Amino acid sequence: MAKGYWIANMDVRDPQVYDTYRAANAKPLKDFGAKFLVRGGTQNAVEGPVKSRTVIIEFPSYADALACYESADYQAAKSIRLNVADGTLMIVEGYEG
Repeated sequence: MAKGYWIANMDVRDPQVYDTYRAANAKPLKDFGAKFLVRGGTQNAVEGPVKSRTVIIEFPSYADALACYESADYQAAKSIRLNVADGTLMIVEGYEG
């Protein structure tokens, strides 16, 4: 079974409130077996426009990645993030090739 991934690319306008979002998303991410592969850190945009913060989170499966996003706990956390960050979040299925 292919793993699932969240790939987020964000500009954070209020780091203190964003920390509240990170605290709120800890439970649903743990509940669905998430593992951070990239969490901010140094990045170098070599092609195209990107936001200042990139996060990649791995889940045991694509279904787990979707279920986490759709969970009530994550939706509550997301409501915090929407007020302080702009960007994109994709949920993708991993490649088992």
